[in-house]
Amino acid sequence: MKQGQYIKEEKLLKKGIDILMEKLGPVETSRFLSFPIPKRMESVKRHHKWQSKLEKEAFFNDVFSGQ
Repeated sequence: MKQGQYIKEEKLLKKGIDILMEKLGPVETSRFLSFPIPKRMESVKRHHKWQSKLEKEAFFNDVFSGQ
């Protein structure tokens, strides 16, 4: 396959599953594929969570130190 060339989805999925089966075996492959996808946190809540842990002075120093 050439660099920068996409593989068709079916072929990509088959290759991925084949590699998982080879490296993990059937039980762990099945377990891996059945992991639930965590729900995305709403962006405002995510921002508030980030902001609550932010050290204001250190953040400002990092942002404005080059100016």
